[in-house]
Amino acid sequence: MGFAKWIGGAIGWSFGGPIGAIIGVAIGSLIDSSSQEGFLLGEGNNNRRQGRGTYRKMPNYERSSRPKTHSGDFEVSLLVLASVVIKSDGNSDQRELDYVRQQFVSMYGKERANHAFRLFKNINQQDIPTRQVCLQIKQMMDHASRLQLLHFLFGIAKADGTVTEIEVRQIYTIAGYLGISSKDYNSIKAMFYNSSDNAYKILEIDKSASVEEIKKAYRRMAKKYHPDRVGHLGKEHQEGAEEKFRQVQMAYEQLQKERRF
Repeated sequence: MGFAKWIGGAIGWSFGGPIGAIIGVAIGSLIDSSSQEGFLLGEGNNNRRQGRGTYRKMPNYERSSRPKTHSGDFEVSLLVLASVVIKSDGNSDQRELDYVRQQFVSMYGKERANHAFRLFKNINQQDIPTRQVCLQIKQMMDHASRLQLLHFLFGIAKADGTVTEIEVRQIYTIAGYLGISSKDYNSIKAMFYNSSDNAYKILEIDKSASVEEIKKAYRRMAKKYHPDRVGHLGKEHQEGAEEKFRQVQMAYEQLQKERRF
């Protein structure tokens, strides 16, 4: 699978707005102008999604309707926001870069991951307009996929052994721009820390919650983080979402033991 064909299948709705500009600059440093012209026009691209045989102009990212998020859309969004998080502390730690590569290998396979990481290296050299990028993602990506995106960003931040305060602030800012609530943000953040009240934070309840409230919260969170919620992104992302689902189950089991119910 050639690079041009891969990127042609991966850009999805992101071909437009600030993300489209970022990807365009990255592509420009990777392939010559004749190759760019070929795949931008959809020539010879057999990796288009069904019903998209030719290139079509993507809608303005500020429009009110929201197309269905696909794997390529998530992939490109993750590459761009991963760069923002990795550079937030002023140091591109090799462990974080390796984590990004490993995640892409586990999700997409080595060949596709290599293509993605080539693009990522060029994205990482750019000055990313975080707010504009996040607003595009918020407009175009469903809520469950945005939560999955946030989970990956915390994983990247912790890849070097610790999540710094600067990284926490950056991810919090990203979450706000993405339209993710404080409760959802704190729930996912708690999955990457060890503290006595993490189980409550993951389930989005207070320590004063009754047993019935805990059970209700577990049912709600299990539904919110169920891997099927991101099934439209493909099996590779369902497997990634299972980690959040397991954390919810573990939090509930911990409270069952503590409260003895």
